[in-house]
Amino acid sequence: MTRYRLNLRITALMMALALLFAGCASVNLESHVAESANEALDVAAIVSDRREAQAYLLRAADRFQSQNQHRDARTLLQSDQFDSPDDETANQLALLSMASATALDDARWAAEVASRIEPDFFLNFEPGLINRAGRLQEQTYVLADDNLAAAVTLILLAEADTDADTQSLHDAIWQNLKKTSDSELADVEGRAIGYQAQGWLELAGILREPDASLDEQGRMIRSWQNNWPDHPAASMPPAELQLIASLAETRPERITLAVPLSGPLSSAGAAIRDGFFAAYYEDDSADRSKISVRVVDTSDRSFPQLYRELADENQDLIVGPLEKDALATLSDMESLPVPVLGLNYLPSNTEAPSGLYQFGLSAEDEARQIADRLAAEGINQILVLIPAGEWGDRLEGALLQRLEQKEGVALDIERYFREDNLRAVTADLLGITVSRNRAIDVERTAGIDVEFEPRRRQDADGIVMVAEPTVARQFKPLFAFYFGGDLPVYSPSMVYEGNPDPSRDRDLNDVIFTDTPWILEEDNQFRAVVKDVMPDIKGQLGRLFAMGADAWQLSKRLPLLQHVDGATIDGQTGEMAMTPDGSIHREQLWARFRNGTPERLPELEEPTASEVQEIDELPRQE
Repeated sequence: MTRYRLNLRITALMMALALLFAGCASVNLESHVAESANEALDVAAIVSDRREAQAYLLRAADRFQSQNQHRDARTLLQSDQFDSPDDETANQLALLSMASATALDDARWAAEVASRIEPDFFLNFEPGLINRAGRLQEQTYVLADDNLAAAVTLILLAEADTDADTQSLHDAIWQNLKKTSDSELADVEGRAIGYQAQGWLELAGILREPDASLDEQGRMIRSWQNNWPDHPAASMPPAELQLIASLAETRPERITLAVPLSGPLSSAGAAIRDGFFAAYYEDDSADRSKISVRVVDTSDRSFPQLYRELADENQDLIVGPLEKDALATLSDMESLPVPVLGLNYLPSNTEAPSGLYQFGLSAEDEARQIADRLAAEGINQILVLIPAGEWGDRLEGALLQRLEQKEGVALDIERYFREDNLRAVTADLLGITVSRNRAIDVERTAGIDVEFEPRRRQDADGIVMVAEPTVARQFKPLFAFYFGGDLPVYSPSMVYEGNPDPSRDRDLNDVIFTDTPWILEEDNQFRAVVKDVMPDIKGQLGRLFAMGADAWQLSKRLPLLQHVDGATIDGQTGEMAMTPDGSIHREQLWARFRNGTPERLPELEEPTASEVQEIDELPRQE
């Protein structure tokens, strides 16, 4: 295959040489269409006029881009034939490079292009190209992990292009400023970079006040508008800020909390109820003279009938139900006249009606976060232990789907029951059973005793262990017994009871697991206040209590999460965001067992584009 490709390239080069020098004709670079990037490079290489050759390569790259062949375009645009271009060529080279770098999601190339330009670079182009160049430039800076330069680019574009979509630009400026670090904002805020930029930076700075309530943020926005009356964002704020400013006026005042308070789910319902009211009474922004919250027991009621009754009473929001079957009864409706914040999730492949939001302690969320952590740590081939049953089916599906997205693979998945022989389950998982059976087959075939030392499979990088504490404390030592003690082990929150118990949890040492801020956050003032007055709130009930507290926070901010891309809320159960179908998903924290006690782990950060470039440029050991 390599020889065949080489022959094709030689043939193309010889044809080009023949056209140039055989005397029968010459290559017309204006009309010549190269079939491949290599052909275009070969033709350009034999053109004596470097500027003419570079112009030909730029046209070829533009044609490849129009055909969505960005890899071919990259081959041309990164060619050494663009050494020392003149200013016009350099501008066109940068513009085309930004288009292909963003299309290919090539962070390293984007960082290299970004290092050669300034935020006002797009102004070098004619008016008809300014908007496209500015947008590509912003995308390139974002890919290069420079959100501040991306924001400044769009601020300049808003000034330069009066026909641009102002609301779209303001929304994008705000999202980039939100992702800019405090230190970067502080470094640039004092510089004289223009009226509009200074106004944006001040707006971004004041809304970073820690623990500011929605009402306080709304007042800050209105105060900024009064101080900057001529600023474009004063008359047309980013959509997120418009929502924040109006949330205090539109938040629900008549709320019904519908949870089971008798029957098998009564303890869960009571914990959610207590968490909801604890957060409500701790919220200084809540106007309790206007807000009314009633509680109804769903354990012995038909939820569709209850919903109709509450809708007739003009409730603003219903929080509940907790029961999955009860929530599923709402899926038959096209829309809900009274919005519902369900405390569970609809079955997969069930379409949610308009007005239904879904929130809960989703095992699928934790499975996806485990897959993300594995990918971030470079662990691509794993062994998996998951309990048998429908709950395990859902968790397995979410884990495998995210693993595939991250180019990981589950080498083996063992589903187990609590009463199973866990030694045998572990031996099967680590390949010990296969190794032992192979030795037995050899003995039978050879008719002699074979000296045998079992070996675990060597292709695994790690283990995902989904198990409750009593089972996990048995599995973890068995990994070492069967020669897998060197493999890192990852688990969801169920591995930890939620209360420090070093003497029992020493068997879980080095297990890495994800859990809620309610459990893992060291300095959690809300939890400290609650535990002073409610010391029995702990373990799984504590997680449900935290879920109830977050349900109160969500009740005020559902429009924000629904309508603003990238909007999140930091809660007791994690950082919450909403998908387009109204489902709330959470990002939790991470910890590792040390001496039987969870020790908080720092967040794993993706390497920046510049860091990736530095790593790639390190000398390789042969």
